[in-house]
Amino acid sequence: MYDIRPNLIIGFHGCDEAVCHSLINNPDNIKISQQPFDWLGHGMYFWENNYERALSWALEKQQRGEINKPAVIGAVISLGNCCDFLDSKNTQILEFNYSLMESFYQTSGQILPENRDVVNDEHKDKLLRDLDCTVIEFMHERIDKQTASDNFINGFSDYKLFDSVRGAFMEGGPAFKGSGISKKSHVQIAIRNPNCIKGFFLPRREVNYAKWYGEKFRANTHSHTSVN
Repeated sequence: MYDIRPNLIIGFHGCDEAVCHSLINNPDNIKISQQPFDWLGHGMYFWENNYERALSWALEKQQRGEINKPAVIGAVISLGNCCDFLDSKNTQILEFNYSLMESFYQTSGQILPENRDVVNDEHKDKLLRDLDCTVIEFMHERIDKQTASDNFINGFSDYKLFDSVRGAFMEGGPAFKGSGISKKSHVQIAIRNPNCIKGFFLPRREVNYAKWYGEKFRANTHSHTSVN
């Protein structure tokens, strides 16, 4: 009942400048990430209300030679039917699906994937989330098959596909010695249903409001006052 997130939120997507311009000019050209290590499964990824983190991520990709010119594009998003891992109900669903998947892998003689560290990550944050991604996609596939079966047999289903997945992550080591707060803590969103993305925009640069106000209004106000 409470899985539907009715409010609009702002998300930021770090990318190459060419991708940014492409999305502005053709907002239907949405690319869904399908990497085996995606943290929240497959989808288009956004940092929730976090422009700086999106830019930092794009800059890191540039340093690795994966993009040419880092950029950030903003999006107005409705999460719809959201698998929000800040809700304990959804983490329990994920745990249940892991148990099913583990049994399937054991029966079929397959080896479960593992979350892995990237080279030179001093914090050992397991940035390559192969296991998490596989479990989440296993969950989505089960829901898809169940809804298709229910609709074929009954004409309806009590199950619904998730439009989006949301999670909070602690990353980057402690903010200071002994702290439980991480430097790169963030909320990440994976959009699976492109209809959740209501539109893209180019983020504006923040202005010094007091200075801007003074330049735009105070001078005029003083001139009017002196005349009167």
